[in-house]
Amino acid sequence: MAGELPRLKSPSGRWIVLATVLGSSVAMLDGTVVNIALPRIGDALDADVAGLQWTLSGYTLTLASFILLGGALGDRLGRRKVFVWGTIGFAVASVLCGLAWNIEVLIAARVLQGIAGAMLTPGSLALISASIDPRDRGAAIGLWSGLGGVAGAIGPLLGGWLVEVASWRAVFLINVPLAVAVVLVSLRHVPESKDPNPPLRLDVLGAFVVALGLGALTYGLIDDTILLALLGLVLLGVFVVIEMRSTHPLVPPSLFASRIFTAANLVTFAVYAALGGVFFLLLLQLQLVAGYSPLAAGVSTIPITILMLVLSARAGRWSQRSGPRVPMTLGPVLAAIGLVLMLRIGPDADYLLDVLPGVVVFGLGLSALVAPLTGAVLGSVPTAESGIASGVNNAVARTSQLLAVAALPGLAGLSGSAFADPEQFADGFRVAMWICVGLLLGGGAIAAIMIGKPERDVTSVDESVDCKPHCAIAGPAVAPRVAVNEGAR
Repeated sequence: MAGELPRLKSPSGRWIVLATVLGSSVAMLDGTVVNIALPRIGDALDADVAGLQWTLSGYTLTLASFILLGGALGDRLGRRKVFVWGTIGFAVASVLCGLAWNIEVLIAARVLQGIAGAMLTPGSLALISASIDPRDRGAAIGLWSGLGGVAGAIGPLLGGWLVEVASWRAVFLINVPLAVAVVLVSLRHVPESKDPNPPLRLDVLGAFVVALGLGALTYGLIDDTILLALLGLVLLGVFVVIEMRSTHPLVPPSLFASRIFTAANLVTFAVYAALGGVFFLLLLQLQLVAGYSPLAAGVSTIPITILMLVLSARAGRWSQRSGPRVPMTLGPVLAAIGLVLMLRIGPDADYLLDVLPGVVVFGLGLSALVAPLTGAVLGSVPTAESGIASGVNNAVARTSQLLAVAALPGLAGLSGSAFADPEQFADGFRVAMWICVGLLLGGGAIAAIMIGKPERDVTSVDESVDCKPHCAIAGPAVAPRVAVNEGAR
């Protein structure tokens, strides 16, 4: 019976939310604090721009490649088990990152961190869906989302402070005590759950082919090796064929029969590619060119997260009333205007005059976009497919960010030791921001042309599969599948 599951206000319910919030916060903090530490990492490990690209891309590559497989493993082997395994793996990889003695070791550790993150990230929300009484599930997911947004807001401040008072290594080592707390709480207070009718087989072949394809394409873009990039594209084409022929695909082709689902993912690809480029290069521009400290650079971007925390729910309600087309068109355009304003950031930039206006307008654009985008994805597919649809959308966002970080520096002329020359970096930053402006306007145009009224009214979704807008900018929230606890059957 559903009543056998704990209510949100019970001690068990609160422990479950604590474990899942801490777990998602570990991955979210890592996504925000590492960007701030990049200049210090480059100095300490004598890394060039390619090394810094791989520091971010190594993690995103394996996370994007295996996040759907990680969710499927949790459904099959046990959500708590895979969640705990991922948390332990993330902590071990974080220690390796913190102890890295050269850039190659750091990159290898980041690759391992991404694999662990692919086990940890989808399990966080799935555990709430499986372990909390259906009457409180929507409220629990809303609480998870809100507290996760707070973690995202704290990340830049915490990262900048750690880099200044300790070292760049501390931004990785801070994960360890958080991971220990997650594991202890999960093992003691979170019940195990599985999918009672899992697929007979997992699409392991598809997962590894897409990982090889993305890896080859990323390496080719960063190293400017055309043949390797072409090999990556061929492997991604092979992945599409595998998914079309598989009886248990990671990415069900039937999802793309929905025009709105296809359009929403095209918008996601364009917009999140721009976000990946902006948050990689903006924090470097603030430190290397404008002369900001790591702490000041981190604090500079906090208004974006605050605006998303305050306005995302309102944007979601606006989208539910009038449809997602207008906010999904207006949001990218506003964000693009914010990037144009950021072109004022140069040597000795004044925060109030040169930085804040662009950051605020950019944040308003993201606030208008993110929740309606999530609503469009969930509203375009049947309820039973909302989990996999949201997971695919998350993977698309991660993939586009991965490719943007790999490709943008080369396209903008930021290569070799460009970060050691503030003037050269500033020139490259301006070129990259114009490219990101084009990506955002392209995303807005796709929404204006292809997005209509959702094919399913997300306001009528049963609370058992409710997913509140998530305020992370690294990727959309991964909505849970319809989770049924075995004991309730």
